[in-house]
Amino acid sequence: MITYQKLAKLASRFMSKSTVMKYGFNLSPMYRRTSAKVTYISKDFLTIKIKLPYSYKNANYVNTIFGGSMFSAVDPFPMTQLMNLIGDDYVVWDKAAEIFFRRPAKEDLYAEFTYTLEELGEIKQKANDNNEFEITKSTQLTNKDKSIVFCEVRKRVYIANKTFFKNKRAKKLVKN
Repeated sequence: MITYQKLAKLASRFMSKSTVMKYGFNLSPMYRRTSAKVTYISKDFLTIKIKLPYSYKNANYVNTIFGGSMFSAVDPFPMTQLMNLIGDDYVVWDKAAEIFFRRPAKEDLYAEFTYTLEELGEIKQKANDNNEFEITKSTQLTNKDKSIVFCEVRKRVYIANKTFFKNKRAKKLVKN
C-alpha cells in the first residue's frame, strides 16, 4: 500500500514540499471530510494556516459547528508539521489530545500552527539528550481577526531519537 508519506516524497521531486503538503491535505479523503482547508504553508514549513468554513456539512443539532469537525480540522498538524521540520532522525507520534470549547461557532473558523527555529533546536537537543520526551502544542480556533476564541485544542506529541526508539521497540518484541 502506498502511504501519504511516500506520495509526498515522490511529489516533492516536482514541486516544493509546502505545495505538496497543502494540496495533499486538501485532496486527501481523510482531511476533506473535515470540511476544513489548508490555506497556507510557509516555504520553511514553520507556519500552517487552515480555515474551517461554517456550512451544512459541519453543522450540528443546534446549528453550530460540530465539535468533532473543530477537532479533526486541527488534529493532524502538530505531528505532521513537526515530522517534516525535524527530519528522519526522529520518531514523532500523537500521544493525547484535549479540546476546550469556549463558545458555539456560527461563522468560519481559522487556526494557525507554528514552530520556531529555537523550539526545533530545543526539541532536537532534548531528543538527543533524553532519547524520548513529550511536548504539548496548543491551537486556537478563532474568527478571522482572531478576536474571538471558539475552542482550543491541546495535542501531546511524543518525540524520540530514532535509534533509541528502534532499540526500545526491539527489546519489547524480544520480551513478548
